[in-house]
Amino acid sequence: MNRLNIVLAILGIGLALLIFNNNGGTTFGMHNDDFARVVYLVPIAVMMSAAVWASRHTVSQSIRNLLIWFVIIMALATAYIYRQDAEQVGNRVFAGLMPGHAVVVTTSEGGQEVILHKRSNGHFEARVKINGQPIDMLIDTGASTIALSPEDAERVGIIPENLTYSMTVLTANGRARAAPVELGSVAIGPIKRRDVEASVAEAGKLDQSLLGMSFLETLGSMQMQTDELRLRD
Repeated sequence: MNRLNIVLAILGIGLALLIFNNNGGTTFGMHNDDFARVVYLVPIAVMMSAAVWASRHTVSQSIRNLLIWFVIIMALATAYIYRQDAEQVGNRVFAGLMPGHAVVVTTSEGGQEVILHKRSNGHFEARVKINGQPIDMLIDTGASTIALSPEDAERVGIIPENLTYSMTVLTANGRARAAPVELGSVAIGPIKRRDVEASVAEAGKLDQSLLGMSFLETLGSMQMQTDELRLRD
C-alpha cells in the first residue's frame, strides 16, 4: 500500500467515525472537533515519517528524526487545542503587570467575568469605553453616579460649556458643582450598559473620572478578593 492509499484510508476511516458518532458528540472520548483535527494531523505525520524512512539515514537517525517530528506535531496540536486557556493565562499575566487592564474569563457556569487588579496606589482603575471612547476611570463605590472630568466629557462628545451645573457633589478637592448627563453606552469588556446616568464636574474639581454606582449597581455581582476586583454581568 503506497503512501497515498494510507492517507486516504486514514481520512476515510476518520470521516466515517465522525459521521457515525455525530449525534454522540465524542469519538474515542474526544470531542468530535478535536478528533477531526487529529484525523488531518495523522496523514501529515505519516507523510513526514515516510519521507524520513526513505532518506539515507541509519535506523537510529531515522528514529530520532521521527521522535522530533512527533514532538513538534504534538506540541502544535496541544497549543491549538488549549489556545483559549493560554490566552486567558496571558491576559492574567498582562493584567498583573498592567493594572487597569480588564481580563475577561469564563466562569464554571459558562458566564463571563471581568477581573481588575489593584494599582500600587491601592485603588482599582479600569479602562472604560464610554460612547465608544476609552476613558481611564477610578472605581468608586462611594460615588452615586459616574462622574466625568470636563476633559473626559469632551472626549465622549459632551460639551461642558453647554451644561447646567445644578448639582452639588463632594470630591477629593472639596464641594463642587456638577451637571447631570446621560451616557449612551458604558462598557467594561463584555459588560455593557446603555443610557446610564452620570455627571460632569466643573473644571478643576475632579482629577480623574469616577465609575460610580449608576453603573456598578447594575452588575450581577462585584467581589473584591485580595488584590482583585471581580465583576459579573
